[in-house]
Amino acid sequence: MPQSMPPVGFGLWKIPREDTAASVVEAVHAGYRHFDSAADYANEAETGEGLAEAMADGHVTRDDLWITSKLWNTFHAPDHVEEACRKTLADLQLDCLDLYLVHFPIALEYVPIETRYPPEWLHDPDATEPVMKPARVPLHRTWAAMEALVDKGLVKQIGVCNYNSALLHDLMTYARIEPAMLQIEAHPYLTQEKLIRCAQGYGIDVTAFSPLGAQSYFELGMADEGESLLGAAPVMVAAQAHGKTPAQVLLRWGVQRGTAVIPKTSKPERMRENLDIFDFELSSVEMAAISALNQDRRFNDPGVFTEAAFNTFHPIYD
Repeated sequence: MPQSMPPVGFGLWKIPREDTAASVVEAVHAGYRHFDSAADYANEAETGEGLAEAMADGHVTRDDLWITSKLWNTFHAPDHVEEACRKTLADLQLDCLDLYLVHFPIALEYVPIETRYPPEWLHDPDATEPVMKPARVPLHRTWAAMEALVDKGLVKQIGVCNYNSALLHDLMTYARIEPAMLQIEAHPYLTQEKLIRCAQGYGIDVTAFSPLGAQSYFELGMADEGESLLGAAPVMVAAQAHGKTPAQVLLRWGVQRGTAVIPKTSKPERMRENLDIFDFELSSVEMAAISALNQDRRFNDPGVFTEAAFNTFHPIYD
């Protein structure tokens, strides 16, 4: 992992805005020092309030924290990358991000901050037939603007989310500042072994989002409750053997295979549970049995949800 980035982070996706500040403070008190945010989560201002409160009460300093955020699709044009970053910094009440990621390899037409923020996916939600509006912005131009953020001291490191191996190979041919991180969906139903090996071969660290699998997607109608990994036999067997919960086993599997994990919860007892995974180790047999659950089941797939929710078919995975 990048220097000082804790392998277990606190994911801020889908935490209700009204609960975010208190959840961040609670997470700091539980021991979290790594927070994974994004403009599109629509709660960065509240995240900033929570971080400021945690620092003001003396529980942590800025140097204790690792803060990640992400560039949204509508800000890919070089003229808008710094604008987006500065908006995130202002909302988070920070001078510098530890890590800034390109959220998706999807460029959409610019929507001014004063018009709508976060802009989300639809170009004009009030249109008779609202759709996504792709922008003609090559990824190499977006990356050059990300590099400029490092040059200006606005971010310490940069990286990408939701890239496949072909995009990584391409990125490494033109990157002046190489990506520090690849963030992808990864769990035992989507092990992504080739992609992780590809990234690590380039010296790029990997963060797994949705490390518990389907749990984050039930409420969105993007997963069936029968797809929960918490009841999978190899996970339950390992949990019983180590006196841990199935969730702890899943997070341990993710960390033990060399990725960071960013589980999300608003419950204080779950926050502490998700951090408590460093006093046991899964055997090679247990790791293999859990990895063998792989079905290449992707829950967060733009090739599915963009058409269903945004009237636009826009796949990024074949």
